[in-house]
Amino acid sequence: MTEIATATVTSQVRAVLREAVEGPQHAWSYFTDSDPAAGLLGTVAPLGAEQASRPLGPSGTSIAGHMHHLAFSLAASAGWIRGERPSLDWSESWRVRTVTDAQWADLKTRLHQAWTELDQAIEQHALDGDEAFGGAVGAVAHAAYHLAAIRQKVGIVVVGR
Repeated sequence: MTEIATATVTSQVRAVLREAVEGPQHAWSYFTDSDPAAGLLGTVAPLGAEQASRPLGPSGTSIAGHMHHLAFSLAASAGWIRGERPSLDWSESWRVRTVTDAQWADLKTRLHQAWTELDQAIEQHALDGDEAFGGAVGAVAHAAYHLAAIRQKVGIVVVGR
């Protein structure tokens, strides 16, 4: 069996995470639609603050709530991968439900910053140990989950399905 170089492993984890946040980087994709706007940032780009603030679905969460939670969790995952173990108040990650236009713009910027920080942490520290690598893989799965949840909510907000 051929072994995969460690640099390839981290590169692929980062590529899948990039697709979840920015959308596919090629004509093909790892798991999203092949539309360049299929990632989180492309999915929420056309939405205004009012649409992002609407409580939807059985949980009553909003797109803004998912985005805030994800920005919080991506930053926490970056710290975890770097070896930081602070006590975090995870209920804080769901405190945002509604946003103004300025808050919505800020939230999208914060999500991008958190993703950039996580990408750097994965590149530099994902192979530092089992917990770091598990944190990297878990962050990808978590981002993919929230991408799906947000895309479902966008379908309700935009299309009304």
